[in-house]
Formats: sequence, C-alpha cells, structure tokens
Amino acid sequence: MRNTFIGRNPSILIFLAVLAVFTIAITFMSEAFGAGVISTSFVKTLGKTLCLALVAVAMDLIWGYAGILSLGHFAFFGLGGYMIGMWLMYERTKEIVAGSMAGNPIPPTEQEIVDGIGTQIFGVVGSSEFPIIWMFADSLFLQLALVVLVPGLLALVFGWLAFRSRVTGVYLSILTQAMTLALSLYLFQNDSGLRGNNGLSGLQNLPGVTASQDFVSIWFFWASALALAVGYIFAAWIVSGKFGSVIRGIRDNEARVRFLGYSVEGYKLFLFTVTAMIAGIAGALYYPQAGIINPAEIAPIASIYLAVWVAIGGRGRLYGAVIGAVFVSLVSTFFTGGQAPDINLGFYTIQWVDWWTILLGLSFVFVTLFAPKGIGGLFDLIADRRHPDRHGADLGPDKGSLQEREATE
Repeated sequence: MRNTFIGRNPSILIFLAVLAVFTIAITFMSEAFGAGVISTSFVKTLGKTLCLALVAVAMDLIWGYAGILSLGHFAFFGLGGYMIGMWLMYERTKEIVAGSMAGNPIPPTEQEIVDGIGTQIFGVVGSSEFPIIWMFADSLFLQLALVVLVPGLLALVFGWLAFRSRVTGVYLSILTQAMTLALSLYLFQNDSGLRGNNGLSGLQNLPGVTASQDFVSIWFFWASALALAVGYIFAAWIVSGKFGSVIRGIRDNEARVRFLGYSVEGYKLFLFTVTAMIAGIAGALYYPQAGIINPAEIAPIASIYLAVWVAIGGRGRLYGAVIGAVFVSLVSTFFTGGQAPDINLGFYTIQWVDWWTILLGLSFVFVTLFAPKGIGGLFDLIADRRHPDRHGADLGPDKGSLQEREATE
C-alpha cells in the first residue's frame, strides 16, 4: 500500500475529502440550492479563493520544490483571464447588438453586427475595429486553448532565454518581475488591443445563459473546486516521483545535480512552463467570477502577494500553499471589505483598509524569521513526523541504524 501513489501521499485523500465536504456544505448553504445562509457575493468570493489556491499550488511547485522564486506567475494568471474574457465579452456584446438590431426593417448583415460589436467594445478607446489578437474571440474552443497556450508559450520563451543563460537566484526573480512590469505597462496602452486601462468587463454574464447569478456563481464555484482538486493531484504526482526528487535536488544543490548528468535547465523549463499553464487555468476561472480584469491585476505587486501567501502557508508543502492562499484571501476580504471595525485610539483611528498591507507585510516577516515552515508546519507537529524514539538502543546491523519495521511505524 505504501508503494502506491496514494500510499506515498496520504495527504491527497485528506485534502480531497476536506474539499468535497466544503464544496457540498457551501452548495447547500448558498442562495441557489439551499437555505440562503451564504450570499451569492460570498459564494463568488469563495470561488475566487479556490482559484487563488490553485495558482498558489503552481507557485509552490516552482518556488517551494524547485527553489525558483518567480515574481511573474500572476502575469500568467492574468493572461488566462484575458483569454477567456475576450470570448465572454465578444459573445455577450454580440447578443446585445443583435438584439438591438432585430427590430430594424431590414435584417442586419453579419458584417453590420460585427461592426456594431467592435464599436461597443472598442469605442471606449476611440476605435471600432478588432485587433488581430481578437481573431479567435468568437470561438470558445480556441479561446480555451489560448488560456493555456498563451501563458505557456510566454513562459517557454522567457524560461528558455533565462535558464540557458543560467540566471539564478535573486537575478532571476528580478527578471520575472521585469517581465511582469513590461507586460502590465503594455496592456495599459489603449492600442494594446485589450482596451487599455478599462480592461474587459461584464465577464460575469455568460452568453446564452438565462440563469440568475445565484446559479452561475455556484457553477463557477464547482468548477473552481474541481480545478483545484485536479491541480493538487497533478502537483502531488509531479513531486512524488523521480521528477520531484530531481527538482528538490536542484533547489538544494543545483551544481551537484548538473554534475550527476541531469539537464537542470530542461527540468526548470518544463516546470516553469507547466506552472504557467496552471496559473492561466486558475485565472480563466477567477475573472468571470470577479466580473472584470484590467492591467492592474498583472502588476508586479500581485505576484509578490502570491509569494507571501505561499510563505505564510508553508512552502514546500502543497497543502501549505492552499492554506496560505485561503487564509490570506479570506482575512484580506475581512479587513478590506469593511467588516473589521475601525479602532479609535483617541489621537488616531486605525482603519484596516489602509493598514491591511502593513499587517500582511509584518506577517510575512514574522513567518520568515520565526516560523519558516509557515502554517503548514503546524500539521507536521500534529502528525509528529519525527523518527521513532529508540530509547538509546542500537537497532540493526550498524550502530545507530533503524530496523525496517521500526522505521515504517
């Protein structure tokens, strides 16, 4: 049993069970299928939180296991959101334009409808023509493919250039941050083809779906939970075998792994590209629940937040990344959503909306200095993952060795 994939990773069953119970409970307490204990807006918040947990798992793979501190993975997250957002906005606008032209004495031509869609979408930036990057916007299948292909291709090209030059450590982190900043600044331009600072909006409205937001929100919540479950299993499979041993070796001593004959750059490039694709999928599920995406979502600070989530949860532990993302996301919602009461000190009033980022930064410093294993480290203490107490007895053929039976207990 211990030689099977699940036997080597018992935390997978625990994680899936907790996620399943959580999903079922939220479903029955939602306004769509249950007693309405949880509002639709909070269901969306929980769905978005699950998407953030998925991108945190991707970040933990590249940072916690491979030792590559990427400050650009939220850019891949945002690109996934833009790819699906293009289809959502195009099709929704098409419904509106076609409906408004339906009463014309002469039925509109296909070109007139396309022109009307272009005017509606790009009128805000003074244009009415579709940029070339929108050439597949009317195809759901192709846009879904671009959700993984665009982030993956960008990561592949960037990673190949960086890893082949053997850029490592803080220099690689700076390069990923520079890539994110450059992409964000480009998208802020009106001629980027993605409406500049206005971004893509109205993404919560699914084309051809007449169901209320109560049902749409729970559908996306289910999809987010399923994606997180599949992503977690996939990540656990990656780190449990030989591949996982190699990337841990790269993290601990890259030169030694290279001298052993492994293609260090190849392993890094593969993992960097795969985690970018996972981030793109998470973004494609996140932004339809958020309803809008703009270049500010891709700013470097977002990727820094992502690293903070993983550190607080405990990097090098997949469940730690999930815990960190969920914990920080929900606490952030509490402090920045007006639910935390302000504290009047007489001479000064603490408003948590302004102080939340400082509190988050202090938490990161505290975890780094005093609890490097993060919140996930608490589970290590609970599981008592220490060697068996041998009571001073020497067991086995060599002094200080463990008997096979004792070592597995």
